[in-house]
Amino acid sequence: MDGPIRVAFSSLGQNTEGMNIQHTLLSCGFCLLVANATPLLAQQSDAPNEDSKVEKSEAEWKAQLTPEQFKVTRKKGTERAFSGKYWDNKKDGVYKCICCDLPLFDATTKFKSGTGWPSFWQPVNGTNVGEVEDKGFFMVRTEVICTRCNAHLGHVFDDGPQPTGLRYCINSASLDFEERAAE
Repeated sequence: MDGPIRVAFSSLGQNTEGMNIQHTLLSCGFCLLVANATPLLAQQSDAPNEDSKVEKSEAEWKAQLTPEQFKVTRKKGTERAFSGKYWDNKKDGVYKCICCDLPLFDATTKFKSGTGWPSFWQPVNGTNVGEVEDKGFFMVRTEVICTRCNAHLGHVFDDGPQPTGLRYCINSASLDFEERAAE
């Protein structure tokens, strides 16, 4: 699978009779329903599993993160365009989740979108980045989250370059960058 795990967003208690689903409780009180994802997760060694899920209290996240990182990743905030640390980063390496250090995007898939946020055309694999329908701000968008700790990363849009046609518009505050060693 080349893309991220596709997920459905539903409120707790929805009737899911007859569906083979895996539930992951989000801090906002909703369930992420991942249909038939278990076989895929078992096949990929770098995929987060239930044992590696990161769950912390709000106080623990506040102690670990800067106020901006907390606002973006735990409260679904957005940093101002052209203000983030990585929007214009051109170094080679891997972008990881600021909350749990899970690899999310490779620098080889980063492109200049002109939006002022780091933009990628593909996640590092098909399991570390999840998608959730976002109906906030009077529109429907696709939110991008870290599948290990449920951190809000940004949004994905269908106006990106080939080969995927996708633009993962990610907040720098949700990322850490590990530069690749020169060979």
